[in-house]
Amino acid sequence: MSTLSSNRIASLDILRGLVMILMTLDHVRDFFHETALKADPMDPAGTTLALYFTRWMTHFCAPAFVLLAGVSAYLGAQFRPPKEAALLLIKRGIWLIIAEILIVTLGISFDPFYRTIILQVIWAIGWSMILLGLLIRTSFRVILVTGIILVAGHNLLDMAQLPDRSTATGIAWQVLLTSPGTQYAWDTIHRINVIYAILPWTGIMLLGYCLGVFYKKGADPENRKWILLYTGTALTVLFVILRVINVYGNPTPWHPQQGWTRDVLAFLNTSKYPPSLQYTCMTLGPVLLALLLLEKARSPWARWVAVFGSVPFFYYVLHFFVLHACLAIVYLLAGYPVAAYYNPAMYLPFCFRPINFGYSLPVVYLIWISAVIALYFPTRWFARYKQSHRQWWLKYV
Repeated sequence: MSTLSSNRIASLDILRGLVMILMTLDHVRDFFHETALKADPMDPAGTTLALYFTRWMTHFCAPAFVLLAGVSAYLGAQFRPPKEAALLLIKRGIWLIIAEILIVTLGISFDPFYRTIILQVIWAIGWSMILLGLLIRTSFRVILVTGIILVAGHNLLDMAQLPDRSTATGIAWQVLLTSPGTQYAWDTIHRINVIYAILPWTGIMLLGYCLGVFYKKGADPENRKWILLYTGTALTVLFVILRVINVYGNPTPWHPQQGWTRDVLAFLNTSKYPPSLQYTCMTLGPVLLALLLLEKARSPWARWVAVFGSVPFFYYVLHFFVLHACLAIVYLLAGYPVAAYYNPAMYLPFCFRPINFGYSLPVVYLIWISAVIALYFPTRWFARYKQSHRQWWLKYV
């Protein structure tokens, strides 16, 4: 098993690093692409192939990130008593929820008045860690079965008549299971955007925790390779079967478009909000196969990529603040008035981000590459600092 250090598994860090790099592309597109706030890049009828696949390939980021968080939870718990492991997961989960609200939201919006709270992947991971912490004292089988039920079964709610979303019960259903990205206002100024429903992502984390048993110390590498191969292939094939049958596993069925190219785009356009069974199979199948391919990666590029994956939360927070600071500078240099930095009408209120602003896709890619290279150096510094220091707070960063 290749490792970056004596206690890290290289393939996990490399995949996490690739996820961080791809994720940065998606957020650069949000901040800097000319149509990011005006058009859906996944709409087969109105997108281009380049724009569609720029967005589509970033769909692999969140499922991989959450799955690997589950693997890390298992590896972190294997040498701790169940009570201690459960408490650590719960404390980390609470910290992540607070960090999403106070730190990540600020990086995304640059609004010091917090007129909108944005709840997405860190929020979902935080709650998932809390729930995993509560389950960890049961049994491995309970965690596995719960994960399968959540991932495979939550689309049954697509067929149910749920309470009205304006009621407390309806809001609870949305936040826990069915939110497609829902905005709630508690007064005329402040609102909450619940982008990630909690429990479908919890299911993915629970399955990641169970996958961790194949990465524990003393695990048979050959057995792990076969598990990754068979499971990754099975999930990918299951996605195709479910999509062709077109009955279950996604909130809306896919429909033929005008031409085979648009048909392919529609076929691949599955629900991320919340992550449907089809979406989860489409993304996690290739993710597991990627883990298999990365088992023996030792090249310089792999070590470079792994730096991003070794401190993912640090990089996640840092990249938002750096990208948004660059956006603010470009905004001011373009002559926009400082007083107009905030647009209360926007669904996602990126300050310093006018709706009719942005650059072409090639420029977006150039900004992305430049940002990743620039962010590598502070990320490498923190990774080395974390490896050589043992302060208690480093467990949470």
